[in-house]
Amino acid sequence: MSERVEKPWGYEEIWARTDQYVGKMIRIRAGHRLSLQYHQEKEETIRVIEGQLHLHHQLDDCTRALSVSSLHPGETYHIRPGVRHRFEATENDVLLVEVSTTQLDDVIRLEDDYGR
Repeated sequence: MSERVEKPWGYEEIWARTDQYVGKMIRIRAGHRLSLQYHQEKEETIRVIEGQLHLHHQLDDCTRALSVSSLHPGETYHIRPGVRHRFEATENDVLLVEVSTTQLDDVIRLEDDYGR
């Protein structure tokens, strides 16, 4: 019942989809990162399973600068709509779980290493 979606940086596996939430496993290959993005409606919470995730994120609604936090296995982070963010795996692959609201196409890319 799961659906694997190949990405230039790794893959997403959607393992749960209802009319109220979506669950994904996300694998980011070492040396790759997702686009710098934000969501207008989508809200998500992530939990790192393997590796060290570098999370580039906006600290608050008034600050344009991004902060970088390192998240390790077991650590979680909640991303509200409108918050600019990017996930990066530098030295090792990263595996994380994401649980979000259902707006999967709600991605506004600001920068992208893969020209999307």
